[in-house]
Amino acid sequence: MNNSDSIVAISTGASSGAISIVRMSGKDCVSIADSLFVSISGDKPSSFVPRMLTLGTIKTESFNEQAMCVVFKGPKSYTGEDMVEFQCHGGTQIASGVMRECIAAGARIATNGEFTKRAFMNGKMSLASAEGMMDMINAESDAEVRAGYNLLSGSLSKLASSAQAELMDVLSEIEVSFDYPEETIEYITKAKVKERLVRLEAEISKVLATASAGKIIKSGINVLIVGKPNVGKSSLLNKLLDRERAIVTDIAGTTRDIIEDSFMLGDVKINLIDTAGIHDTADKVEKIGVDKAKSLMDQADIILFLIDSSRAYSKEDEEILTALKGKNYIVVKTKSDLNEKLNKTFENEIEISTLTGDGMENLKNKILELTNLSNIPADSIIITNERHKDALTRANKSLGRVIKNISADTLDLVSIDIKQAYIEVGEITGNTTSEDIIDQIFKKFCLGK
Repeated sequence: MNNSDSIVAISTGASSGAISIVRMSGKDCVSIADSLFVSISGDKPSSFVPRMLTLGTIKTESFNEQAMCVVFKGPKSYTGEDMVEFQCHGGTQIASGVMRECIAAGARIATNGEFTKRAFMNGKMSLASAEGMMDMINAESDAEVRAGYNLLSGSLSKLASSAQAELMDVLSEIEVSFDYPEETIEYITKAKVKERLVRLEAEISKVLATASAGKIIKSGINVLIVGKPNVGKSSLLNKLLDRERAIVTDIAGTTRDIIEDSFMLGDVKINLIDTAGIHDTADKVEKIGVDKAKSLMDQADIILFLIDSSRAYSKEDEEILTALKGKNYIVVKTKSDLNEKLNKTFENEIEISTLTGDGMENLKNKILELTNLSNIPADSIIITNERHKDALTRANKSLGRVIKNISADTLDLVSIDIKQAYIEVGEITGNTTSEDIIDQIFKKFCLGK
């Protein structure tokens, strides 16, 4: 595929709206626009002042459309090359007709993410910044938008570029030492290299430590609701979702399968999982649900262990509590509006009533507290992308090998792992990333972006 081709796509969604935008980029896009658009004063786009909207008429084979046209001259454009945008009246038919006319005049339809890929290839943004833009587009929470913006604005790219510059400087220092092979000089060089790499490894480790929070921001937090039958699990699910999602009855064992749904709690997406009541049962179907509930305990980020405070503490309660040892859980004492018969306290407990709503805010705050997101400044670098996490993890392993073995290894062996770390850190910005990986990343973008 020729990267100098003029490409075209509809950049707005395929639905009715006030405005539709048809975007072109490439060396012939302005001349193509000249063949379609004329301003109300009779001028062609090639004579327009760049970045200034101009009112006029688009003439297609099927219809004429009153629209706005704006020209962006490369390299001062999104893609780094000449661009033209037509801002038409909303609706799919008008925009599709304008795009067809652009294709007939010499443009080709853009592939997914091709505009942004050209921006990357032309040095307008790093690969991480492009991924940040995609994260913002796909965000389902304010926290995701903030994390995506930090990527888009280049926070992680600056860290990666700075790390690469440091590694290159260290490699240069090693190369100079080869010209002076005396033992004392090599010893001094090794000490300096180790000191610098220890600092760099610590800096990367600090960023990597945000990956668990990044996973929560990107995918949400999985909250599992467990307890013996008829303790109020489905009632709690409905209360947290603020709608009737699960069937609630006085009959024990009503919930036999897993029920999943999600809601936003502050900036965090909470993935709720309601389970069958855990107890010994001869019912074959119910037993499958109980086994599922037990297996999910190892996968949950937070477990809400529900105990009915209006009933005495039982052997089944104790068995569930024992199974939760070492896990991240909250003991939720339900039915606080009834007379308490439990007469037992627990670490990390919250009392609630789904009937009156008492304690629900305390429970929500406790869930947020356990996510640890409040400890991360809003403007800090947060790793939300598995590709970035993997690249930085591999880079730190390479640095760790150097730090561990530098005293025994010769400098030429040391430089091999340093060069490897340089390549791995460079995968963040894309300057050492393979073309196949780059293609896979941009295929995830929507058409017209």
